[in-house]
Amino acid sequence: MSEMCAALRVTRQGYYAWKSRPPSAHAMRDEELAVAISQVRDEVRGIYGAPKTFERLRALGVRTSRKRVARIMRERGRRGVTRACAKRPSGEKRASKQESPDDLVKRRFEAGGPNMAWFADITYVKIRQGWLYLALVMDIWSRRIVGWSMGPNITAELADEALKMALARRNNPRGCVHHSDHGSQYVSLLLSKTMREHGVRPSMGSISSPWDNAAMESLMGIVKSECVRAHLPTREEAALDLFEYIEVVYNRARIHSALGYLSPAEFEKANWPAEDSRSKAA
Repeated sequence: MSEMCAALRVTRQGYYAWKSRPPSAHAMRDEELAVAISQVRDEVRGIYGAPKTFERLRALGVRTSRKRVARIMRERGRRGVTRACAKRPSGEKRASKQESPDDLVKRRFEAGGPNMAWFADITYVKIRQGWLYLALVMDIWSRRIVGWSMGPNITAELADEALKMALARRNNPRGCVHHSDHGSQYVSLLLSKTMREHGVRPSMGSISSPWDNAAMESLMGIVKSECVRAHLPTREEAALDLFEYIEVVYNRARIHSALGYLSPAEFEKANWPAEDSRSKAA
């Protein structure tokens, strides 16, 4: 102790006086904020960085600044999730030269209300057992994932099952645009039949142009970076993990800057048209 005090150029009495001093109001407030930050991030599996953590705290009525949130997170080693690239599985078909529908979206990634434009895509998840494929359908109005399907192979059935889930959940809204890329699953006779029977209007961007379906490219990047855990050994475990992320974290808890820092469920609850009697998801 004497050596340490000498090195710091303080007396033993001064050191013990400093050590017994109660924490300042500023330090106590930091601890309170640290608890609130942990609670907010725990709701979404710790995926938020400082900007979204701050916005969520503000929505909950917590008064602080973005800089203070960033400092507290940095001091405690808390970081948001960043996206990473993954190897594409061999043999995956990404484009088809079959006749395909026109582009009804033309890079307008927004809609004036629910069930006007749905965006769809299929991605892949690497696990120890091999690959798990995930098909998603998102309502661009609220960014809500309204349909999904998973399987060990990339098939037309995967895309079809995701669309059928969306139709069932949203009470078969006729006239909805279904926008996708030119993957062979999306120009299949199976999916075309389902869309025709339910009055869904197919739409596709240009071949080999990811920008024409950029909203789904972004969503898939979010799902894979925030949810996918490569250490999971089986497809069943990965499927359960993805289910929890989609239905509990992404749809109900994860906030979006494009939605005024609301989650898809919160946005729909606040903005669903009163005259629209079709399924308003909880």
